[in-house]
Amino acid sequence: MMTGLGAFIAFAVGFAQLARGQDPQATAVIFEDVRIFNGTSDRLSEPSNVLVLGNRIATLSRDPIPDPPDASVTRIAGGGRTLMPGLIDAHTHIMFATLPQHVILSSDAGYISVAATKAAKDMLMRGFTSIRDLGGPVFGLKRGIDQGLVVGPRIWPAGAFISQSGGHGDFRLANELPAPPGYFSFSERIGAAAIADSPDTVRQRAREQLALGASQIKLMAGGGVASSFDPLDVTQYTVAELRAAVEAAENWGTYVAVHAYTPRAVRQAIEAGVKCIDHGHLLDEATARLMAEQGVWWSLQPFTGDGPSAFAEGSPNRLKQLQMFSGTDQAYALAKRHKIKTAWGTDILFSAETSAKQGQQLAKMVRWYSPAGALKMATADNAELLALSGPRSPYPGKLGVVAEGALADLLLVDGDPLVNIDLVADPAHFLVIMKDGVVYKNLVQ
Repeated sequence: MMTGLGAFIAFAVGFAQLARGQDPQATAVIFEDVRIFNGTSDRLSEPSNVLVLGNRIATLSRDPIPDPPDASVTRIAGGGRTLMPGLIDAHTHIMFATLPQHVILSSDAGYISVAATKAAKDMLMRGFTSIRDLGGPVFGLKRGIDQGLVVGPRIWPAGAFISQSGGHGDFRLANELPAPPGYFSFSERIGAAAIADSPDTVRQRAREQLALGASQIKLMAGGGVASSFDPLDVTQYTVAELRAAVEAAENWGTYVAVHAYTPRAVRQAIEAGVKCIDHGHLLDEATARLMAEQGVWWSLQPFTGDGPSAFAEGSPNRLKQLQMFSGTDQAYALAKRHKIKTAWGTDILFSAETSAKQGQQLAKMVRWYSPAGALKMATADNAELLALSGPRSPYPGKLGVVAEGALADLLLVDGDPLVNIDLVADPAHFLVIMKDGVVYKNLVQ
């Protein structure tokens, strides 16, 4: 019986490798004559060679690297181009990225999943090899990607975002309120949101997401743009409710991130023990100082009014969006002044057109940071935030750097992005895209 089981496991492993484009034989990729942005430096290395063995970076060397024994070797001629870590988006909702909001709220879950599957492949082919997904029924998509059934980035999933009634995660219609006992709306039934209105219910919903595989928990702690019930200034949940989620997450070795824009909402979240504030575009000096003192992460997005909006001009949602945009410059200034641990993300929702410009959202960071600073944020810094999930991280290993022993998520860029960050805005400049040691794009050969 054990012999049969062992044979089955060997077959399953081989099948998974083949599905991911790997041969069951040990695989090696050698990048020759590349200049390395390692995720933390402000300049490229001297011409170097990099050996990837399996899914890890095995060797960095100025000298030529011989073929490792007993391995199928692919050599990629870098030609002096830049080798850098795969990009990381610290705030996504990949299930809702490309479909309009009204389509999501009126479609069956199967169609939404099909659209998200395409969005995942497109995202990887834009050079984003890892994402932190902060709300949506993403567990199935993540499982399919990890098993090699479909192509996409590594996903750190939060599962359903947890919201109070009338909060930023409440997408029920007005005629569904008051909700009868035991009623679950469409967004709750598909695992997009979880409405919870007491510490005990918040604790239960957090535990459910952790049981399903959440790497972190996401709560809505203040008003938002896309939701209809809540003005932007409202504070959502109580300290006791937020603390219930924090306790559940900490018991699983991970943390809570919250959606919040205002000082009051952020201060309440910090009092409850929240470790990451997402957004915060309307914060003041005192609250930023408190974040720095407490070592709280600030996951900021470069929201500006220079692109199309998913909301009609003059609509309540659009007015809230413009109010939020007005705080972006000040938010980045505060983050820099107080040296707050800052992550970069896009939070793109409801637009295939905007999703395709994901890299442009990184390139525009030079409005506030140097190219090296922006790229460090989207690689090594974001990887540090992902690591905050501790034992709940779904992908053990170091990301966001080009270093021996790190996971092999790599991009070969046709040019120097430290000089011209616009190179990351157009995926045509990524000649090679590698995730977990597997080459998904190679225009060099």
